[in-house]
Amino acid sequence: MKNKVRLKKYLAIISIISICILSLFLVIRVLEYKTYTNNFNNKLDMIISKLKDTYPDVSDTEIMEILNSKERNSSSIIEKYGIELSKDSVLLENKESFNRFLCVDAICLVFGIAILVSIFFIYDKRKDKELAKIAKYIEEINRRNYSLKIDEISEDELSILKNEIYKTTVMLKENADNSLKGQKQLQRSLEDISHQLKTPLTSILIILDNLLDDPNMEEQIRQDFIRDLKRQVTNISFLVQSLLKLSKLDSNTVNFIKSDKLLKDIVDESIKNVEVVCDLKNISIFTKGNDRAKINCDFMWEVEAITNIIKNCVEHSENDSKININYEQNNVYSSITIQDFAGGIDKNDLPHIFERFYKGKNASKDSVGIGLALAKTIIENDNGSITVESDNIGSKFIIKYFVL
Repeated sequence: MKNKVRLKKYLAIISIISICILSLFLVIRVLEYKTYTNNFNNKLDMIISKLKDTYPDVSDTEIMEILNSKERNSSSIIEKYGIELSKDSVLLENKESFNRFLCVDAICLVFGIAILVSIFFIYDKRKDKELAKIAKYIEEINRRNYSLKIDEISEDELSILKNEIYKTTVMLKENADNSLKGQKQLQRSLEDISHQLKTPLTSILIILDNLLDDPNMEEQIRQDFIRDLKRQVTNISFLVQSLLKLSKLDSNTVNFIKSDKLLKDIVDESIKNVEVVCDLKNISIFTKGNDRAKINCDFMWEVEAITNIIKNCVEHSENDSKININYEQNNVYSSITIQDFAGGIDKNDLPHIFERFYKGKNASKDSVGIGLALAKTIIENDNGSITVESDNIGSKFIIKYFVL
């Protein structure tokens, strides 16, 4: 803003000086004309007076007709005295006045140009300082020092350049921050993945060693070991598949095919995916709501998200329990509410249940803590949000899909 005010000040000064110079030249021209007129009229008056004294018969009317006539004399008497009418002034006094006015004009012109050039050099010097600051900013950016502040941005003719540099600075800072954040997140993810894989792989190795070391092992024990192997391999497979899905979502490489889908169809398809687990624990799922309620989403991915939430509720519910699912729609959002009666979530675990690889106190030993995190990522991709409410009776997952 300072530079904008300064630029306006320079422009105002230049304009005022230019107007003053032009006005001065106009005044000089008027004075010059008056001087020439006065000199000529005085000489002409003297000539007429002399003429009247010498030729009293010449009338004033004849004299005025000659003065106001536009005719030119074919034979100039003045030229006999070496004076060219088209070049020389008949009156020496006018010639002297012309030389004086010419000197005044030259002085005023030089003085005005000097002032304008001085102003230009002062402004150019200040602009060079601004360019030097910009160059210094760029040097700092190259040193990864993103300290350019918005209040340092001016609004003069360099504002476009400064604004672009500021945008570049912000972008580079964000990229640097995101890169560092991504590296830390990648490190944490690798640590979590290593931890998640370490336990089942260790169990697999121990079981395999037992099977190899004891070829005469009892058949029942062998079958138990094999079932344990299958369970551990299944856990690893589920973990790898979930990680692949999360990585695709994180890298924005998923080709979502979105269309309007009924919430009822999403819920029904999700329930089918957990029917086997529900049958084993004799858990009943009750649904109700607005059968016309719908959202714009990728159907398969949204089924994946709702399935993970229902599966989480089923895993934490006791045998012979139930789960209630309700779906509605209003002018602002569509919603799915999933409620279990599994005794609730520990208050210490509640803020972290959507974090990747987080396992609460009541988590099963086979849980990898990734299902709810995956569900949250998918739901948010479809302009939704998910929250959870919990008490000593059970938990309620509230999903809202906002209308854009």
